[in-house]
Order: sequence, then C-alpha cells, then structure tokens
Amino acid sequence: MPSTTTEPMIRAAHLHKRFGDHEVLKGVSLEIGKGEVIAMIGPSGSGKSTFLRCLNQLERVDRGEVIIEGETLVTTDASGHCRYAPDKEARRICAKMGMVFQHFNLFPHLSVLGNLIEAPMTVKGLSRDAIVPVAEELLRKVGLFAKCDAYPSQLSGGQKQRVAIARALAMAPDIMLFDEPTSALDPELTGEVLRTMRQLADEHMTMLVVTHEMAFARDVSTRTVFMDGGDIVEAGVPADLFSNPQQPRTRAFLNHML
Repeated sequence: MPSTTTEPMIRAAHLHKRFGDHEVLKGVSLEIGKGEVIAMIGPSGSGKSTFLRCLNQLERVDRGEVIIEGETLVTTDASGHCRYAPDKEARRICAKMGMVFQHFNLFPHLSVLGNLIEAPMTVKGLSRDAIVPVAEELLRKVGLFAKCDAYPSQLSGGQKQRVAIARALAMAPDIMLFDEPTSALDPELTGEVLRTMRQLADEHMTMLVVTHEMAFARDVSTRTVFMDGGDIVEAGVPADLFSNPQQPRTRAFLNHML
C-alpha cells in the first residue's frame, strides 16, 4: 500500500516538452507514493512514453520540476530557465529508477547472466563474485535460471522481456518504470511478462507502467491515470475509473478498448 509519509517517491510538476512545433507534454503533474502501482493508459501519441522518459532524463523537459525521493533532478526558475542537477548527481538520482523498454534493449553479445551483471559491475563497481548470486536469484524469480548461459537471440520475446526486468532489478532500484513492456510481444507471450510484473506489485515495488493492457491496469494498479493530448485527463482508483469514468474522453477511450 502507499506510504503514509508525505514525501512521494516521484513528484513531477508542470512538465512541458515539445518536439519542434509539436507540444507533447502540456504541464503534466503527477505524484507517486511508496508502493503504489500506477498504470498510465491513453491513446498512442498522448505523451505517456515521453512523460516516462522525462522522469529519468532520457528526454529533457523544457519546463517543470522532477523530484525523486526528495532529490531534485530538474527545476525551473522564476524566469522560466530549466536547471538540471549536475551530471554526476543526476546519474545518481536516476539510478533510483529501473527502466524496462518496449523492445527489451538487451546486449546481444552478452549471455543472459552477462546482461544482468554488466551494469552493477561497471556502474556500481560491484565485484563479479558479489553480483552473480544476486543475478542468479533474480533469474530464478523470473523463471529463467535455466537460461543463464543463453544469448538473447536464443530467447522468445517474452523471455527477453523477463530478462530485461531482471536486469533492471539487478541495479536494486527503488522505483520501476515500464514503457509498454508487452506491446512488442505476441499475445501468447504477454501473460508471462504480466505475471512477473504482478509479482513485483505483490511485493510492493513502486511502479509506473505505461500500458495498453487494460486488465493489468484494472486488476493490478493501485491508481490508473488516463492521458490524452499531452495532459492527464482523469486519474483514480481503477474500480472507479473503469466502471464510472467522469470525463467524456476517458469514457470514449475505454469504450473503444474494452
């Protein structure tokens, strides 16, 4: 359940982002408490993935504020000038978040185990002896210990995505960000990835999930956020939002998706 403390894990305030003449984010604000599972839904092009990428500096905002566990990644001064934390500090702040991408982004030249231990060794400076048992336990967790020595080309899409989740967890993040983690998968492979994500939710991992999987949003999230046109249109407890959406745009989207 969400923490009763006042400090959210993520505080995003008035985020603006444009690509050329196209304004993708129009002042998006969202707070995420410890242990919350936020499902972010909405039509393609609504700004969901861009919002996610702005949280960990994969995209830089034009204006707004991002605070992760009380530490400021970016803020905007009174003159409208955007100020990011220095690079080293920004990397440390962003390391609090693990990211799982739509297309896995595994290193093709490394084995499954190699994919998990690479970042902890190179970024955190952990020894191989220290991280290998952790990585092996994570592979057991996602049901892929038997694939330790396999390479990504030998895995199904669902297996690749579960390895990607384990790889993100190997960095011991406090928050997990998922950018449409099942949208590149065949339908029969989607379930195994969603089961892994449900397990993380059951363990009270703080999660922000951009998804088109309405059943996951309805059944697993603690709060569902509907985005359209570069802003949050409606947010609430999934039971309420799915059964009785308050906004016409939310209602139209759910009627189309369900």
